[in-house]
Order: sequence, then structure tokens, then C-alpha cells
Amino acid sequence: MPINLFRRKISEPALDGTAAYLLVGLGNPGREYRDSRHNAGFMVIDRLAADLGVKLTRVQNRALTGSGAIGEVKIVLTKPQTYMNLSGESVSGLLRFYKIPHENLIVIHDDIDLPFGVLRMRPGGGSAGQKGVQSIIERIGTQDFPRLRFGIGRPAGPKGGAGYVLNHFHAEEQKELPFLIDAAAAAVRVFVTDGLEAAMNRYNGSQLEE
Repeated sequence: MPINLFRRKISEPALDGTAAYLLVGLGNPGREYRDSRHNAGFMVIDRLAADLGVKLTRVQNRALTGSGAIGEVKIVLTKPQTYMNLSGESVSGLLRFYKIPHENLIVIHDDIDLPFGVLRMRPGGGSAGQKGVQSIIERIGTQDFPRLRFGIGRPAGPKGGAGYVLNHFHAEEQKELPFLIDAAAAAVRVFVTDGLEAAMNRYNGSQLEE
């Protein structure tokens, strides 16, 4: 069962309501989903939090958040706790609170249309059936926000995608997964410090050694 977040008060010092970037990883709350393919976005945010020394303990807008900086740039790391299909409820409120323009939002999510091992940064566009992304588009009223697609591949044969994305990565994939999460976290850092084009040029494509 997911943690009951919605009655807790924010225990950290009062926030000033400003930040430069909102970095959002998509996933589902709850122990049973923790290592699933659908939670690749959560995994990347957890890696960034560990690297940056940010604690994801603040509860805001039905999300776990933590504030920090990449270089001199203020950022907020975010893991919505609404379940994937309602992610936009958290993201829209946080954008308003922190006064962040949508071009400074980046959404990190699993992508069944990309092979495992492929990362792809893009400046915007449709959801391609990713329901968390679709929820964000609907709630903020635009599809013009950057996102980092984390390839998880498609299931072999006629098996449906819904069950596949909720399964864990198989053993061979798990060997490569830490490296891919590190690469995705690095891509997000480049996006913040050097811009979208630099991140696209450096990280779009397969991250697996040939």
C-alpha cells in the first residue's frame, strides 16, 4: 500500500516558492511497484537525489519532493504519489507554487516504444500513450515541455503492455540498469546546466556498449 501522504504537514522550513527547474520522475507509489519498469522515472530521481544530497521527504501537492541545486541552479526533485495516471495533479500544482515555466519542467518516464538501453530527450510532443505524460499535458494545458524517455522495450509476442510495464526488469536487464540510470541522471544534469540541445546531442541513443 502507498504511504498516506495527504494528511501530513510539511515539516521542513517554509519555502520561498521559487526554483528554476522542476525535475519530475514518473512512477507508481507502493512497495509492490518499486522495481517495476514503469518506475524508471522514480529510479532516476532517486539517483539524482543521492548524487546531489537531496532528501525526498517533503510532501507537497501529493508528491514527495526535495530541493537542491545543480551547480548554481535551484532545482526541485519530484516523485508524484498519485499513481501514474494522475501525475498531472501533482505537477501542475508544483509548477504554480514554484513559479516555474513549463519549458523548465522535465519529465522522466519509461517508454515502451524505445528499446531497452535507449535514452531520448525531446522538447515536447504528444504522450505516445504514456498515461502519466498525458495527465500532465491535460493539467498544465500544453505539450511543450521537455521530457526524457527511458526505453524499456516491448514484450515479446502478443502479451499486453499493461502487465509488462508493471513487471520487474529481467535478470540480464538488471545488470545494465544501474549504468542506464546513471546515464539518465547525467543527461538531466546536462539539461539543467547546458540546455536541452546539449543533452540531446550527448545522450540521445543507445547507452549500451556494442
